[in-house]
Amino acid sequence: MDVISKLEALFSRRGGAICCVNAGRPVTVLAHSLQCAQMAEWAEADVNLVAAAFLHDVGQFLDSPAESALLKLHHETRALPWLAMGGFKAEVLEPIRMHTEAGRYLASVDAWRAVERNVAVPDSLRLKREGGRMSVEACRAFMRQPFADSALQLARWDDLARMPDKRTPPLDYYLRMLDDLLRTHQPKRLSVA
Repeated sequence: MDVISKLEALFSRRGGAICCVNAGRPVTVLAHSLQCAQMAEWAEADVNLVAAAFLHDVGQFLDSPAESALLKLHHETRALPWLAMGGFKAEVLEPIRMHTEAGRYLASVDAWRAVERNVAVPDSLRLKREGGRMSVEACRAFMRQPFADSALQLARWDDLARMPDKRTPPLDYYLRMLDDLLRTHQPKRLSVA
């Protein structure tokens, strides 16, 4: 089974799980993923970043026995070996790997700006689970990494993609996009004349 078929099965099986609740109404994992990818498209991100936006939380619901060794990793890194074996490149994988750290970066910068304006900004429970705010040096180190800007964009969409009943393209639309992306990553075969 190829990675696209596996993703389709995974979203069919686990996509209905509740990702978050907004205004008292649930948002599913699938809806969150679709909204995140749609926001990336609206921002005219390249196809690799749209793919990263769609796939960024796949690591939260890998659960087969073959994947059990991966379950010990944090969700942002759990699916990376699996996605890499499926053919996804660094342009997709690195923003996924970095999106939680990017969220910490954004929370840290927002907190510093709030202090400058003399406004209190409480840490979210999610931020506390993910390691809290970053130091100034950690923020600088984060920004020196390749794909930091892409990860920051992804983290912003991740925070916004939590709207109950939001209309988006269907799952098949993004699966076709991923399939097309993987086909363009395939090495060209040389023909023998």
